[in-house]
Amino acid sequence: MKIRVGFGFDVHRLVEGRELWLGGIRLDHEKGLLGHSDADVLIHAICDALLGAANMRDIGYHFPDTAGEFKNIDSKILLKKTVELIATKGYAVGNVDATVCAERPKLKAHIPAMQRTLADVMGVDEDDVSIKATTTEKLGFTGREEGISAYATVLIQREA
Repeated sequence: MKIRVGFGFDVHRLVEGRELWLGGIRLDHEKGLLGHSDADVLIHAICDALLGAANMRDIGYHFPDTAGEFKNIDSKILLKKTVELIATKGYAVGNVDATVCAERPKLKAHIPAMQRTLADVMGVDEDDVSIKATTTEKLGFTGREEGISAYATVLIQREA
């Protein structure tokens, strides 16, 4: 069996007038993330990690923010397409370990739903999707609630 590891990072600005999508679920919050798609930073970080592990460039290469077909797209669709892309090289998702960095909203209660949703989209067990939440102790753009960032590490595998 051949295994590879990838790392992904994403950040989006919080703005009024947008829905907040994280980990494939909609959260009630007075602000949402600004982006060409639904701006789900967690999914975008996971996509970048998967693509990087397979040496297939990044999310912007495959799903450019200049393409009308991706305007306001549900990021779960991008994640599903990313899993299909890595499968063209014989890879499957092994596991995901991700961290979302946000002052608010508090995410602990939402993590199980995110895990279920992401596991379903990627075709893996819920136990293969780890999501953690943290803050920056009110420091930086995240601490000032100007944006949310996410980090993801993934393992992909294929039969040798």
